[in-house]
Amino acid sequence: MRRRFGARTVSAVGFGCMSFGGFYGATTEEKTMRALGSALELGVDFWDTANVYAEGLSETLIGKFLSQDRSRRGKITLATKFGIRWLPDRKREFDNSAAHIRESLEGSLKRLGVEHVDLYYVHRIDKRIPIEDTVGELARLVEKGVIGAIGLSEVAPDTLRRARAVHPIAAVQSEYSLWTRNPELGLIQACAEGGTALVAFSLVGRGYFSGLLLGVETFDARDFRGANPRFTGLNWRRNRDRLEPFLALAKGSGVKPATLAVAWTLAKWPHVVPIPGTRTAEHLADCAAAADLDLDADRLAEIERVLPVGFAAGERYSDAQWVGIEKY
Repeated sequence: MRRRFGARTVSAVGFGCMSFGGFYGATTEEKTMRALGSALELGVDFWDTANVYAEGLSETLIGKFLSQDRSRRGKITLATKFGIRWLPDRKREFDNSAAHIRESLEGSLKRLGVEHVDLYYVHRIDKRIPIEDTVGELARLVEKGVIGAIGLSEVAPDTLRRARAVHPIAAVQSEYSLWTRNPELGLIQACAEGGTALVAFSLVGRGYFSGLLLGVETFDARDFRGANPRFTGLNWRRNRDRLEPFLALAKGSGVKPATLAVAWTLAKWPHVVPIPGTRTAEHLADCAAAADLDLDADRLAEIERVLPVGFAAGERYSDAQWVGIEKY
């Protein structure tokens, strides 16, 4: 099964590479290399990273993997992002200036060890600069051949339409899963009308739908979920209890819960490309198996019966985590 964005087709299930730097807990370079090797073996050929993931470590590790065998580069579609700048006090600012775009791209290409990236996202929108100007600058990089296509991340439908009036937008990245269905309120539709893929992250709910996350007390200090409303206090206890019927449904179907969660996303919309993130080859294999799992209307309805729209307790982000994300 393949999915299309822009002029390319990619594996129906991609690979989100944020967790290589310990975003969801400690990992090792050895595990990362094994996961990347497994992705190639599984045919998972759309890899998504960013310059700020562990301050460039994710890109660096991908670059190291590609350097071990130069034929690997031609087997994958590689995406990265710019637009977030870390300040000395560890606060963030968003910068879409032409100078920052070019500086960021130069750094990403160096860390990745490549001459171009296939998809370059605006990671966060800089409100000081019209999106039309940002896309115009990126269009010049497309013309130069250093980026293959333009993407946006966590934007509202109106921003996508404004951007698309300047240059085709190949992909929009947004969180989308059984417990985060906000893109159905116009973003998925806006993508469809312009031939833009919706690249969906956190398909497995940051580990929630795997069924393996029994407690939240042992989160590493760096773990994003430690301050996330859905994983704290009474919200977590409610969410954990509400997951049980879904786990039973997966067991009765003979598949892993993570497989079923990703398969639901694939079955909902033909232009959605899920990029589950993981640190391990084993979990990636569970997610990739979703491409071979056909869900008919009855099975989709059963999944949504046990996990109806809006079932999750708590917002998907804390106030601090919402900064920079467009609401609509």
